[in-house]
Amino acid sequence: MRSTLFHVPVTVSLGDWTVPLFGVGLLFAAWCVGGIGLLVWHAVRHGGRSAAAALGLPLAVTGGMIVWGLPALDDGAGVPVRGYGVMLLAAAAAGTWLSIVRGRRAGFDADTILALGMEVFLWGLVGARLLYVIEYREQFFPPGRGWTEGLRAVLNVAAGGLVVFGALPTAGLAAWWFARRRGLSILRLADCIAPGLLVGLALGRVGCFLNGCCYGGPCDLPWAVRFPPESPPWFDQMARGMLPPASGEASAPWSLPVHPAQLYAALDAGLLAILAVLFTPLARRDGAVFALVLTIHPVARILLEAIRVDEPPALGTSLSISQLISLGLLAAAGLLWWWVLRQPARPPEASRADAGPIS
Repeated sequence: MRSTLFHVPVTVSLGDWTVPLFGVGLLFAAWCVGGIGLLVWHAVRHGGRSAAAALGLPLAVTGGMIVWGLPALDDGAGVPVRGYGVMLLAAAAAGTWLSIVRGRRAGFDADTILALGMEVFLWGLVGARLLYVIEYREQFFPPGRGWTEGLRAVLNVAAGGLVVFGALPTAGLAAWWFARRRGLSILRLADCIAPGLLVGLALGRVGCFLNGCCYGGPCDLPWAVRFPPESPPWFDQMARGMLPPASGEASAPWSLPVHPAQLYAALDAGLLAILAVLFTPLARRDGAVFALVLTIHPVARILLEAIRVDEPPALGTSLSISQLISLGLLAAAGLLWWWVLRQPARPPEASRADAGPIS
């Protein structure tokens, strides 16, 4: 576990001058120059309206984070760079790269996939954070905490706290609206980005491991891991009376060995991404690759949830909220297969052409 990688100072010394890095400072100046350049470049290639539609929201969100969000994260030692946040950025970059590679073979240019990726990532982040805040609202708005402090905690996504299934409705609607605006096939787009989403999920789960969230139950397997004091598993085990309290000057004990459920989930997502890529040349209909992912992932999630102890049973059942959502996704997968099988089949040669070697 490594929740905080390092701190970035809030000011930079330039000779006799001390200049703020965040807020209205050097980073904001770089954002202005880079944002204007990106808008002009996109406008020259695709027109001003396309540039505003594709880049307006991502640039606005990024600018807002630089001016207001990052300064609010200063903890006295600077702005902490969280392992979870770094892995989220790595997930977005790797997933987008793979989607661009696959998109070229499916007839989508890189700009289209990049614009789609930014919209899906941002709206998926909103949905995943929203569901986490709803599920664990007492962490953000406990008795005695003001709304300003609570909202600041809600916006501190880099510190951890996302529910993957919360991203599905918001990211799905964003992708559907993107395809509708541009007259593209949503099924073909979904096939294109499905492995990239899984690669992003795998890296995101590594971020969960660094953050200490999404942990498994106690075990004595050779690969079991122990988490340090004041980590989520440690707090959980202390609350359950599973750890002896620290006394005197003795250091607090680490957690009991637990399943590295985060790494299990990362491995699961990575293997499913490979399967989706290998299945692509065999898929004869648009949407089949995404339907395969939507069928297998919920089953794996139900099994993985069985070894996690961070989510309580929900809605009067013995299942966690993620397991209940997984059952709903399996039903949705059945409907999607029904829709996919009604689509016209492609000739085998066309399917193989869509899955040429990665270069």
